[in-house]
Amino acid sequence: MIELDLTGLKCPLPALKTRKALTTMKPGDEIRVTCTDPLAAIDIPNLIRETGDRLVEQETDGRGVTFVIAKG
Repeated sequence: MIELDLTGLKCPLPALKTRKALTTMKPGDEIRVTCTDPLAAIDIPNLIRETGDRLVEQETDGRGVTFVIAKG
């Protein structure tokens, strides 16, 4: 699984960097994206709907939000 640590980055960078990483992946590959920007909880799921990939897991804790995304 690919790990993408985007802690400290502000909107729109987490979504842009996630989109770029997804373009390099093969169907079925998974990526774990960690963000501290609260807007990422909205932006990343919207991005996944646009790209046709699949949101496997979304977890929010006191430090931020983590997504597991499967390439479609």
